[in-house]
Amino acid sequence: MQKEKLWTKDFISISVVNFVMMLSMYLLLVIMATYATEHYDASASTAGLVASIFILGALTGRLYAGKQIERLGSKKMLIAGIVFFVIITVGYFISAGIYFLVLIRFLHGIGVGLATTATGTIVAQIIPRSRNGEGIGYFSLSVVLATAIGPFVGLTLIKYSGYTSVFIFSLLMGIISFIIALPVKAPSVENAASPDTRGFKLSNFLEMRALPISLVMLIVGLAYSGILSFITSYAKEMNLMAASSYYFLVYAVIVFISRPFTGRLMDGKGGNSVAYPALILFAIGMFILSEANTNFSFLLAAAIIGLGYGNFQSCTQALAIKVTPPHRMGLANSTYFICMDLGLGLGPFALGYLVPILGFKGLYSS
Repeated sequence: MQKEKLWTKDFISISVVNFVMMLSMYLLLVIMATYATEHYDASASTAGLVASIFILGALTGRLYAGKQIERLGSKKMLIAGIVFFVIITVGYFISAGIYFLVLIRFLHGIGVGLATTATGTIVAQIIPRSRNGEGIGYFSLSVVLATAIGPFVGLTLIKYSGYTSVFIFSLLMGIISFIIALPVKAPSVENAASPDTRGFKLSNFLEMRALPISLVMLIVGLAYSGILSFITSYAKEMNLMAASSYYFLVYAVIVFISRPFTGRLMDGKGGNSVAYPALILFAIGMFILSEANTNFSFLLAAAIIGLGYGNFQSCTQALAIKVTPPHRMGLANSTYFICMDLGLGLGPFALGYLVPILGFKGLYSS
């Protein structure tokens, strides 16, 4: 029997749009604290706020988008999010003080939250149900590649051209994503609006069927945030800085290679065939990282964590969508990413209190 087509023009376009938006997000995320310190003489806490308030903005955007996609449609939400993203990016060129920058970061996060909730919803609508795991796996590679390429691009631009070039690049990314998104055709979904969406109800903001697996992702994301936040400090402490510069590259390559196989495995054997082994691999990778004392063991941990966390992330997203009816996919995506962002966003703050007590080795092994 012939497989349903996955690599359609719309699937490729939406994946590229998501990559471009996330690339802009990550290249700014790694440079904003330093920018706030150098240009506005911000304190460490204020500089941290400039970097992290973006996540709060993204959460706000996702909460709104998840509720409104059902009424407005995912294509309109996508275009509105990208336009808002482009307009707000212009604000980076205006030097009006540190609090204005904090505001711009928050609003920029809202734009990304709106747009990426829409891209996740559209891709869930156009992927054939029989290839759900495989399709989500390929689509989420756009985020993996953005996390690896974004920081590299941001730091390289600063080194050779200064901060203004980063803002110009981000603006161009927004314009490019708008051009690519315009021709995309999002499927119309029946039963898109219902009377019970009025008023304040938790079910209007969160998809309850997707919440259990999303909460699991929150916990796993909390653990993974310790790597995002402290891996450089840990490498410096262990005198493994040469390996640390390749950590996320190895992670991304392993995820890129494994996703096609794990996606097909999930479609053929079910979500548990990927989720449980991925969790075990993640735990093994964290233990190896905690015991790493050579460049090889450090990068081996990166590879195993890529197999574990990298595939668990796409698996849980596919499961969140699978248990949700088509007209609630916007809320399912919003619920999933809200939980993931909360784990990644709150993790550094919470785990930061454990580092003085446990040390980096204790943090990763526990």
